[in-house]
Amino acid sequence: SMDEYIQRGTRQFYQAIFSIFLGSIAAMAAEYCVQPIIPILAQDFQLSPSIASLVMSSGTGGMAVAMLFVAALASKLDRKLTMSVALAVSAVLVVIMSMSTNFYVILVLRLFQGMILAAFPALMVAYICEEFNPDIIGLVTGAYISGNSFGGLLGRFMLSSLTDLFSWRIGLGAIGITCFVVAVFFFVGLPKSRYHHPHDIPSGRIGRTFFTTLANKQLITIYIIAFMAGGCFISLYNYIAFPLMAPPYSLSQTAIGALFAVYLVGTVSSPFLGSASDKYGKKKIISISIGIMLTGAILTLLPSLIAIIVGLAVFTLGYFGVMPIAASWAGKCCTTDKAQGSAFYYLFFYTGVSVLGTVGGVFLSAFDWPGVIMMITVLLGSAWLLSARLSVDDERG
Repeated sequence: SMDEYIQRGTRQFYQAIFSIFLGSIAAMAAEYCVQPIIPILAQDFQLSPSIASLVMSSGTGGMAVAMLFVAALASKLDRKLTMSVALAVSAVLVVIMSMSTNFYVILVLRLFQGMILAAFPALMVAYICEEFNPDIIGLVTGAYISGNSFGGLLGRFMLSSLTDLFSWRIGLGAIGITCFVVAVFFFVGLPKSRYHHPHDIPSGRIGRTFFTTLANKQLITIYIIAFMAGGCFISLYNYIAFPLMAPPYSLSQTAIGALFAVYLVGTVSSPFLGSASDKYGKKKIISISIGIMLTGAILTLLPSLIAIIVGLAVFTLGYFGVMPIAASWAGKCCTTDKAQGSAFYYLFFYTGVSVLGTVGGVFLSAFDWPGVIMMITVLLGSAWLLSARLSVDDERG
């Protein structure tokens, strides 16, 4: 019955939103904190930019691979417990990374971390789609993505400033411990699932679901848009530190970390654009958001530092418009199991993040910063054309 759903404005609603926000901060801080130290690792371990960027891609690649297992097991998994364990184990792995003296050991740890963390976003989108009143799903997914952006900022900023003050190792250790504490709070605060009863799905059905999912034109379009938008976003942030740490800008590691403050744009705009999509329809907001991303990317080609920062902010604003809409749309489109729909979505998203995030480094080495923007422009232009093909029929549903 409707009254069992978590309704807007109730005490339970605020408790749930707060826990979701906290948990997603810990998940993203643990996953993305290493991004700003790519140039430092390149220096420390004597690596090229695209090899150093594997510290990001191995984590997100682990997430992509594990999404297939998450999809297969989703129906059996207890949402709350699985998400909490994923956060706690991932935090412990970050602490172990801080003590590793070998770059390739760090890559393996990142791979495991990504595989464990994969359960978090897929089950979170499922939890939101199952437990909240359907009218507010856009808003709640927006709050969740907003926590993602804040966590991404916090992790990167903490690691950057602690790297400047002490070393990247002390920074990683501090982040690991913090995320572990948050995992405990998340477990205590999140209301138990009421609409999900763990059940078995015969394994043969997973393959079938995957192919029916692939046959759904609407879903595939959303997945490809997520692949492209996610890949562009990560590439821009993976490599922006290289031109900015070099002359004429010569920014410090702390300044680079502070640059991620433009993430706050996403923190603020994400719930806003999420509820706009509840109101005006997803297709419209997604197309506009991709256009905003493209504009921001092109602005970073200007020589002035102010223009680059404005470009980053505009790009980020657009990205955090695309993400909550695509994620909740994928969750709703999939009729079989909500967690499966979102696991396949994240499979595409994290593949984009891993593959394009590393390919960006090849463009950087070949053509400098304009090369990265060239790649991004082609991808976002294609995503924008694709968004025009989304149908409007299940827009608000």
